[in-house]
Amino acid sequence: MEIDDLTPAETEVWRAFARGTYVDFRTAPDDDPGDGAGWGPERTVRADVLRALLLGGAREDGEVPSLSLAGARVTGNLDLEYACVDHPVRLRHCHFEAAPRFYGARLRELNLSESVLPGLISHAVRVDGVLRMTRARFHGTVRLSGAEIAGSLYLESVRIEAPDTEGPVLQLNQAVLGADLWAPGLRTHGSVRLSGASVTGTVNLKDAVLEAPDTTVLDAQNLTVGSSVTATCLQARGTVDFRGARVPGTLELAHVRLSRPGDTALRATSCAVGELWLFGGGRIEGALRLRRARIDSLSLDPSMVPDAVYLNDLTYTALVPHHPAELRLPMLERDGDGYVPYSYEQLTAAYRRVGDDDGARRVQLAKLRRHRRTLPWYGRLWGLLQDVAVGYGFRPLRAGAWLLSLLAAGSLAYGLDHPPALKPDEAPEFSPVFYTLDLLLPIVSFGQETAFAPEGWYQSLSYVLIVMGWILASTVIAGVTRSVSRQ
Repeated sequence: MEIDDLTPAETEVWRAFARGTYVDFRTAPDDDPGDGAGWGPERTVRADVLRALLLGGAREDGEVPSLSLAGARVTGNLDLEYACVDHPVRLRHCHFEAAPRFYGARLRELNLSESVLPGLISHAVRVDGVLRMTRARFHGTVRLSGAEIAGSLYLESVRIEAPDTEGPVLQLNQAVLGADLWAPGLRTHGSVRLSGASVTGTVNLKDAVLEAPDTTVLDAQNLTVGSSVTATCLQARGTVDFRGARVPGTLELAHVRLSRPGDTALRATSCAVGELWLFGGGRIEGALRLRRARIDSLSLDPSMVPDAVYLNDLTYTALVPHHPAELRLPMLERDGDGYVPYSYEQLTAAYRRVGDDDGARRVQLAKLRRHRRTLPWYGRLWGLLQDVAVGYGFRPLRAGAWLLSLLAAGSLAYGLDHPPALKPDEAPEFSPVFYTLDLLLPIVSFGQETAFAPEGWYQSLSYVLIVMGWILASTVIAGVTRSVSRQ
């Protein structure tokens, strides 16, 4: 392209490129590039001119060429597929008529901050520095699948709306970032795909608002992060999926609003996380799935737990903050997998680690009661007897209360009407207390039961006391044996 073919605006950009100077066509600092379709020729630059500059523009001795342009309307298609661009590309506050194409390109640096674009096609792009799109607005899909960015990707306050697009509106699957994914305040009407991406540093989605109510709004399956994922105050309508993710630091979901009623709101199955924070937000609307996850420290607010949870094979070392077992147990009761013994054992271990033995006993008692509901009728009956008598061994004082009650009843009854002696000349002096103890205690004998024979309803009472004694002894032995074995 000859320089004589250029418009005055393009000539200014052409000359500035060789010197690496900045060209700003804005008439005011608050110019809205959303109105760029109406900008005149004085601030219009053809995409072909920019392409010619980046691929073979002139340069001046002693200067570093760069394309630094602001406030321009870029017409035509900026097509740099498979190109190698050695110069920084900074197109800020610009209005693009067509989606730029950087498919398979290699760039030194790319900055599209505050610009308005109908989309971006940059599959497999390689950026040796950083890629900035801070506060950019897209009206179509942003495609960065398989991108390799040596530095950080900046998406602060980016807005992406692609109403006529099927599939994710922000595609970062299989992308490799050498530093951070920085996207606080990101707004999307459509899903975000991070599946298989690798981020050496931190993923920041603080204050992001993601909307895709009928599908997965954040697909971060098999995401690998070198540090942490910060998503404080995230608002997500649709499924948030961290299945298989690897986050050695913190997966921070504090003060979030997650909603997908009738389906899964949060899935973090088969993932490995240093710390998972789920507190301070509203109750999750939809199912919570944490199957097979491995978490060092789980910070879970009971008030956020939804009606449907799936916790089979979830492993955690610490459960914080410390709450009474009564607040944690309903979560296990609502497990969609039914009775999962492993979940109760994990919760028991968490209470024992912090020295709350009473909480651990309550969880074990709840486990046995839940297990009882899975047994046939005779197993449920025997379990109920153990529960009522001694609380499955975790309430040993209850056995003493039963014993004292039966002892008092028997002593009173036999004290009012002494049973006759079988051999009056050889019988010891009758004692209603020890006679009742003889009936109640199957092994111990005080010589009273064999010396006296009650009659009438007193004989029926003796049978009841004998049976109750055997039941009480059996449940005590079974409960204590179970309790000791758990120690």
